[in-house]
Amino acid sequence: MADDRHAKLLITFGLFLFLLNFPILGIVDRAELWFGVPALYFYFFFVWALLIVVMASLVRKKK
Repeated sequence: MADDRHAKLLITFGLFLFLLNFPILGIVDRAELWFGVPALYFYFFFVWALLIVVMASLVRKKK
């Protein structure tokens, strides 16, 4: 089970590294405001929150 969790954490790391790299950030980085805040800030917050939820679900010990 530890090897399975380790592999999932590595895949998650790679996915979120990809999501926070330039080609994807270039798509979101526009001069567009959502509720008076740049769209890039919303993207960072969403990816950050999603990373916390995914990591918590992977690291949580199950009975």
